[in-house]
Parts: sequence; C-alpha cells; structure tokens
Amino acid sequence: MTKKIFCEYYKRDLEQMERPPYPGSLGERVHLNISQEAWDLWLQHQTMLINENRLSMVDPSARAYLQNEMIKFLFEGTAEKPKEYIPPTE
Repeated sequence: MTKKIFCEYYKRDLEQMERPPYPGSLGERVHLNISQEAWDLWLQHQTMLINENRLSMVDPSARAYLQNEMIKFLFEGTAEKPKEYIPPTE
C-alpha cells in the first residue's frame, strides 16, 4: 500500500513515491515532501526545458540548471517556461 504525504506542490495529501527519485539530500527532500503526481508533472516540465533550451545532459552546467529549476518548480512555485516556448496546437 502506498503511503500518503502532504505534497508541498499541490498543498494536499497525495501518494508518496516508492523511493527517492533523485540522489542525495535533495532526493530525500523530494521523496518526503513531493507526491508522485507532482513528480510526474516535473518530468514533463523538465523534458520541455531540455528540448526548448537544447540542453545536453553531459554538460555539468545544464544539469545544475535543471536541478535549480526543479527546486523552483517543486518547492518555490517560481518556475517559468522558456521565452520562446510555443504550446502545441490541437
């Protein structure tokens, strides 16, 4: 059975992830305070950032940028879309 936690992103009780999704103390913080639903939303946002900004995951500065954006997105509510992002049309 999945444990419920208070998700800092959604500000309500939701299902916790099975394990930390990220290494180190930041991964533990995410695991204890962010729901699986919010993490899935972050993964979509992260993919958009990688694609729109043409980031290379072998570049340490790109990885640092994404980590900073993850903190903004999940905990601070201050993440923004890239300037030139155009949402898909239906």
